Amino acid sequence: MKRRSLFLTITASMGFIFLYAPIIALIVYSFNKSKLVTVWGGWSLKWYSELFKNQQIIDAALVSLKIALVSASLAVVLGTMAGFVLSRMGRFRGKMILSGWITAPLIMPEVITGLSLLLLFVAMEGMFGWPAGRGTGTIIIAHTTFCMAYVAVIVQSRLASMDETLEEAAMDLGAKPSTLFFLVTLPLIAPALISGWLLSFTLSLDDLVIASFVSGPGNSTLPMVIFSKVRLGVTPEVNALATIMIAIVAIGVLVAMYQMRRQTKLTSE
Repeated sequence: MKRRSLFLTITASMGFIFLYAPIIALIVYSFNKSKLVTVWGGWSLKWYSELFKNQQIIDAALVSLKIALVSASLAVVLGTMAGFVLSRMGRFRGKMILSGWITAPLIMPEVITGLSLLLLFVAMEGMFGWPAGRGTGTIIIAHTTFCMAYVAVIVQSRLASMDETLEEAAMDLGAKPSTLFFLVTLPLIAPALISGWLLSFTLSLDDLVIASFVSGPGNSTLPMVIFSKVRLGVTPEVNALATIMIAIVAIGVLVAMYQMRRQTKLTSE
């Protein structure tokens, strides 16, 4: 047992080192005074101030946040409708086809998804004149398309495991279908909706491949700008930007853990 415990400890430690050592190195070198990323020149906050002076990165970050907020919200609405239909409408003609269409973006390579959406937008522009070129709107449509698939799966799983007796009791008391959905079903699946929104927001904010296909001039997202800079060599500004993003994520995780512990404590009391 001791050998097994020692082996698991060493294996877990190596795994954590493999995952987090590059992140720690990135954070440390974001405070590097030298222009050369791999040469330590002393501690400095120089590159953080340079980062906030870089208008290209700031504009790209604002574009990414705008796209992620809109795409995640639309994905939650459409994904919830799709998940509800698949879970509660029983058997109907075309259900298998609909289920396949919804889950296809989950398994399809992003290159194929981006290329197919680009061809679709070009064909629509030729036939209808819309969308007129590629830009923020086409990126939002593309991100909503593949993000809603994740939301649909999450909502469908939540509805499948939910106790339907609460809804049946509300119907016995005379609740209309719309009242039943908004006052009973929606609060019960709210955790799934929040999870789906957060996942969609993260996927949209992180996407590079699909956005590269459907974006146009002047609509570069933050991952696209970072990728273009990394191809020419990693700069200290990119390290500073990555450190800020890691800090934001870490704060969000800590707040979520605190809320979960607080909720668990209140429930136990």
